[in-house]
Amino acid sequence: MTRVIHTGDTHIGYQQYHVPERRQDFLDAFRRVVRDAIEDDVAAVVHAGDLFHDRRPTLSDIMGTLSVLEELADADVPFLAVVGNHEAKRDAQWLDLYESLGLATRLDAEPTVVGDTAFYGLDFVPRSQREDLAYDFAAHDADHAALVTHGLFQPFDYGDWDAEDILDQSPVAFDAMLLGDNHDPGKQQLDETWVTYCGSTERASASEREDRGYNIVTFDGETRITRRGIDTREFVFVDVELGPEEGVERVRRRVGEHDVEDAVVIVGIDGDGDPIAPASVEEYALDAGALVARVTDHRKLATDERETSVSFADPDDAVAERVRELGLSGAAQDIDETVRASKVADANVADTVQNRVQELVAEDPDALTAVGPVDESAGDEVTNDEPTKPGGTTAEADGGQTTADDAAESGETIDDAEDQSSMGEFL
Repeated sequence: MTRVIHTGDTHIGYQQYHVPERRQDFLDAFRRVVRDAIEDDVAAVVHAGDLFHDRRPTLSDIMGTLSVLEELADADVPFLAVVGNHEAKRDAQWLDLYESLGLATRLDAEPTVVGDTAFYGLDFVPRSQREDLAYDFAAHDADHAALVTHGLFQPFDYGDWDAEDILDQSPVAFDAMLLGDNHDPGKQQLDETWVTYCGSTERASASEREDRGYNIVTFDGETRITRRGIDTREFVFVDVELGPEEGVERVRRRVGEHDVEDAVVIVGIDGDGDPIAPASVEEYALDAGALVARVTDHRKLATDERETSVSFADPDDAVAERVRELGLSGAAQDIDETVRASKVADANVADTVQNRVQELVAEDPDALTAVGPVDESAGDEVTNDEPTKPGGTTAEADGGQTTADDAAESGETIDDAEDQSSMGEFL
């Protein structure tokens, strides 16, 4: 028998709502999973990608993750992982750093056998590379086999890649596909193979209302998948339906009915009533002790048929939504990230963008061609600053609105000089 924890989408380093405490929450959630693994004496922790939220984690994120993995290694529990789209770099991955320190195993086409189960890995694969993918998984002599990978897969409704294609083309018969990318858990069966998402360990978006957690997968003649929740920072969701002539006082009263101390408060407004200034409600919640407060008024404005999707306190969300509507290619999103949100010094942005465009066009003349608006019903929605997704990952879409994935197809991004020097320092 082999019993493992299947986790993923930890998004360490994500400073949600631009609040330092939320950045720490993501690391703490990962630490709780690891300590559960140690206490339960599982055979391994299997991570299905997006360990980090960004391909340029800070020193504190790198060292914090290092300390957690050292706890796991000290307990002789292996950490098996693949690379997700958020953290993907052109060459050396941060996961390689931890592997070089003996703290992780980066899964690949060769089997890594734990107990009586062989684990294989497939890093996030951009759509443009899937048709040419070689499924050259090596043979094994274990009793069971599992493929760990990252992406949005059918048979789930939001999938853009059919898991059955991988299973049919693979020379190895898998008992399970352990998936990351979608932030809500789920499982389905394709013939004899279980296909399952573990969900995220922290809420990366206001649309993720269900409790966070991970899967426990047991291989013992058959494959059994159970779910375990973890304690994370409280999110208080306040949905207000305003009647005629009701306004901000009604909304404040509804917020006051909840214990919001140290919580993230998400207020959604529908119905009729008077116009609401989101900031006035947010200030009320903050005065009551909330860590963060966000208000979304879903009502139609008389002069605009579009839904108000963000509060004035979150201009980054408005920008992310507009970028999503543009339907940029993965390469174009890479350029957008360099201009708006990367760590490239302002004085160097122009030269960096020029060099990057030349590289992209040299590799693929159509790299910057728009791919069309992102389908809001599917896809990893995490953006550079605020993650979300229909059932899962994403950028911060207050009130549950889906936004674009900051790294849609970001497996095509490359390291910059800063990335390379950082890796060199640690190696």
